[in-house]
Amino acid sequence: MMLVENDMMEFHQSNAEIFIPDGKPESLALRRVTHLGIGAHQDDLEFMAYAGILACIAREDQWFGGVTCTNGSGSPRSGVYAGYSDEQLMEIRRREQNAAAVIGRYGVMIQLDYPSSVVKDPTDQSLGNDLLQILTATQPEVVYTHNPADKHDTHLAVMMAAIAAIRKLPPAQRPQKVIGCEVWRDLDWLLDEDKVVMDVSGRNHLAAALNEVFDSQISGGKRYDLAIAGRRSANATLMESHARDSADQVIFGMNLTLLISDESLDIVEYVCEFIEKFHADVRQKLGALRR
Repeated sequence: MMLVENDMMEFHQSNAEIFIPDGKPESLALRRVTHLGIGAHQDDLEFMAYAGILACIAREDQWFGGVTCTNGSGSPRSGVYAGYSDEQLMEIRRREQNAAAVIGRYGVMIQLDYPSSVVKDPTDQSLGNDLLQILTATQPEVVYTHNPADKHDTHLAVMMAAIAAIRKLPPAQRPQKVIGCEVWRDLDWLLDEDKVVMDVSGRNHLAAALNEVFDSQISGGKRYDLAIAGRRSANATLMESHARDSADQVIFGMNLTLLISDESLDIVEYVCEFIEKFHADVRQKLGALRR
């Protein structure tokens, strides 16, 4: 295993690090990434970008790379972690994220160590510049990030920074697909034709291992391990009312690819179009049955 602190790339936060589970040279580890997850907090990648992890785990021609943008200092804590300082918890969460990278056989795991306050500052371009460096080095085929209807401000800020960074790439270097994923708000409200449906059935033991590694959060008072598995199960069963289940674990995503192929599109207007389609669908269905 190899831990690199600001070796080839120079990040803005002094404690940012690059972790390479199989010890390959940094340039190779970055270049081989085909599926890149860009999340706000430690554990977001495992919850939202599991489809990318699963697509790559048994392959030599596809590799998952992870980027966690914040330092995790504001996490809730109780039980054995109740007395931990922010600095202690940040270190624990960093180790947990790297442990997940080992379990999931990531090609690379990058932790940028930003305070959430900096990430949410629209005048601060440092995160976007770091992400641009990473995207230039990896040039992934698929990017997973937070969806623009998420209710967590830090998640939204990371998504906005990721889209802005991708837009700065030359068109030939941009990913073929960008998917906004579920964390704080699910996406079952999207019309079926607008859903990116990611079937993650068949490796539930792997999903459980990835989710459960974040003990500081689970023991600290948040049963994310149960919630995420339950959401995926609910998505699979409640996706279709008139057919047998074809999967037992499903993640929904929002297709954000158009935002990087058409830079004139405004992110706010783009997501609001999906919301308006949902509004119109509810109105039409109720109106047709009004008595």
